[in-house]
Amino acid sequence: MLTSFSNPNAIIIIGYMGSGKSTVGRMLAQTHSLLFEDLDDVISNDAGSSISKLFMEKGVKVFRELERKALKKTLKDATRRVISLGGGAPCYYDNMALIAATSPYVFYLNASHNTLAKRLFPEKNRRPLISHVQTEVALQTFIAKHLFERKNFYRQANHIISVDNKSIEAVVDEVGKLI
Repeated sequence: MLTSFSNPNAIIIIGYMGSGKSTVGRMLAQTHSLLFEDLDDVISNDAGSSISKLFMEKGVKVFRELERKALKKTLKDATRRVISLGGGAPCYYDNMALIAATSPYVFYLNASHNTLAKRLFPEKNRRPLISHVQTEVALQTFIAKHLFERKNFYRQANHIISVDNKSIEAVVDEVGKLI
């Protein structure tokens, strides 16, 4: 069966916070002379506020509504480019169905909860979702639970790329071979 995608030019990167979506996306775009767009930046620009401030002042519900609007707008643009999404973007409304129908190039950067906790703990105060967590062990537990809740969304990606124990360059190379 032949599948028709609404924007086969889009290369979409999804995954949990700290998995390297923005870093990999930027480097992938640079390596392949493509444009790069981070959905969090689109939301911030549209709202005139940082993601952290939006979460704290407007709440999760309003943030997710803004995210949905920005996602729809971003996916409609047919420019060939790399788009990194926020960690929760695929998990709300019918966002993952929209993402999956957009492009054959949807990549899930899969990292273990241990890897994510090591990366995220030093910067937890800049991440509203985890700023309340006190220890790295507690963060591992929080992330493991969250990943369990989100994995069915993430695993709908066309390509699953393990990022544990890999350099950014190795991940970019692996994704680059599939586009």
